[in-house]
Amino acid sequence: MAINLKLEQIPVVYILSDSIGETGEVVAKAAASQFDSGRVDIRRVPYLSSVREVEEALLEAESAGALVVYTLVRPDLKEYLEKRAHELSLPHVDIMGPMLEGLKQITKQNPKYQPGLIRRMDEAYFSKVEAIEFAVKYDDGKEPRGLLRADLVVIGVSRTSKTPLCMYLAHKGIKAANVPLVPEATPPEELFKIPPQKVVGLTIKPSILFEIRKERLKTLGLSQTADYANMERILTELDYALGIMKKIGCAVIDVSNKAVEETAARVLEIYRKGVGR
Repeated sequence: MAINLKLEQIPVVYILSDSIGETGEVVAKAAASQFDSGRVDIRRVPYLSSVREVEEALLEAESAGALVVYTLVRPDLKEYLEKRAHELSLPHVDIMGPMLEGLKQITKQNPKYQPGLIRRMDEAYFSKVEAIEFAVKYDDGKEPRGLLRADLVVIGVSRTSKTPLCMYLAHKGIKAANVPLVPEATPPEELFKIPPQKVVGLTIKPSILFEIRKERLKTLGLSQTADYANMERILTELDYALGIMKKIGCAVIDVSNKAVEETAARVLEIYRKGVGR
């Protein structure tokens, strides 16, 4: 007795992209889930950069009897694909085009037509998050071993805005750690193993630091006669800190009456010069 087996034919979808093609694949899978089996054979053809490559991918899709889904942002490749797909009678779906046109209408701007921009944006975002987590973890001299992993190390006495500066730099994607300099505490040995161009020292006028520390004590409800806001003590700390900075050979910035943004601009200038060495 002959048994007739009918093999299930799985629909084939070609994803053509001038980037990685992930967007097209996600959309194709989401659409396929709305059908009974939800099964599709997805074949991704990424990083298309020429008409020849598009032509080869279309011929493959034709021989497979496939649906072509494309997320091309380059106008020349998109135009060629649509023209050839019509000639080959290939069913094709443009994922990116309608969205670009819609956004173009409401923004009154032209798209950049550069493949892979979203991936670059994602990389920048995750780099920023990682830098923020780093700044928190290695704030105020915590875990000195992490200093060797920092892009930049900020040093200075208390209330020279080391932490706000590191957080600002983190939002620029720079992993910055900071170390407080106190005469009674020997700086971590890791600080002297870091290249001098990766260390920035912050100093400040004694009179300004005196006022800042007095306000800090007031906020905390503590006596303003404490050593913390004592001018002699402040001068001792600043001299000690400058000695450490001189020993390291790092750049020193006077933050007196400077906003964090101003200090950060100078630090970034120093950092970029150091990276370029």
